[in-house]
Amino acid sequence: MSEILFKIGITQGDINGIGYEVIMKALSDNKITEIFTPIVYGVSKVANFHKSKLDLPDFSFQVIKKIEQVNPKKSNLLNLVEQEVKIDPGESTETAGKMAEMALNMACRDLKGKLIDAVVTAPINKANIQSPNFKFTGHTEYFAQQFSAPNAMMMMIAENLRIGFVTNHLPLSHVAQNITSELIFQKLKMMKHTLQSDFACTNPKIAVLSLNPHAGDNGLIGSEDQNVIVPAVQRAFETQINAFGPFPADGFFGSGTYLKFDAVLAMYHEQGMIPFKLLSQGAGVNFTAGLPIVRTSPAHGTAYDITCQNLASCDSMRNALYLAVDILRNRKEYSLYNHNNSRNEIQK
Repeated sequence: MSEILFKIGITQGDINGIGYEVIMKALSDNKITEIFTPIVYGVSKVANFHKSKLDLPDFSFQVIKKIEQVNPKKSNLLNLVEQEVKIDPGESTETAGKMAEMALNMACRDLKGKLIDAVVTAPINKANIQSPNFKFTGHTEYFAQQFSAPNAMMMMIAENLRIGFVTNHLPLSHVAQNITSELIFQKLKMMKHTLQSDFACTNPKIAVLSLNPHAGDNGLIGSEDQNVIVPAVQRAFETQINAFGPFPADGFFGSGTYLKFDAVLAMYHEQGMIPFKLLSQGAGVNFTAGLPIVRTSPAHGTAYDITCQNLASCDSMRNALYLAVDILRNRKEYSLYNHNNSRNEIQK
């Protein structure tokens, strides 16, 4: 382990949801600060309110006013505001949206300034966070814009399953018209790179799902699979990307075929999210591939219905934190490996 621990920023998300509960539960393990230094972008009074609903007598934040005050031996909370913030557990409010946006903007500022090494985002409400400066359908799109990565891809990560998406938060009626061979090919290129650099897969195998039922049944149920997806898979294979498919999603997941691949490329949100959430058993992680920085998130929402009831599991948040550290380490090793290989080639 490096003597200098990675600094992991954690955005508070929607203050009326389960964000603080899962953050504090995940950070309550005293050994966590031996692995990384947590820095929550939030509000100390809001944190205290949520802590009062939990059974965590031995947990506390080191409250700081600026990033330079971080204590590497503590779970830090960078206090965004000093004044009172109205908390309405289980409710969607304008204040909650503003607080969520503020935390994201501050974390992005520190990511760009290299003051933190990665960010883990607690769940937001995609409706109440909308503002003149935040017009995104989710975290993925927000970070893609912030870090000039228009082709950034949402990936869902579990112990034995990785799913990427050609389209993200898009109405189903718009999916087919937005899927092109070029887009699929670019997603496959990105997926291969992220599997190698972020997940230490040396020669990854990628399965591509079909768009239509039964992969179109040779054109009987739509032509997109033969005319759009197959050419993209063939082109990828010709450029040393081990891509296979298209596979009909139902049989692919139902038969356990996904276990034979390092990752799966789904065409649209529900096609990948439904099997992922069933198979990951509430412990999955959302990762944004293709960014120059590392961003992960628990694979669940604000869960207003169980807020302040001490019922939320922190498994997904804990896994998101650990995955951020793992990816940082893998990227470091991948960069060093490529650097050494380049140097050896020059010496030859």
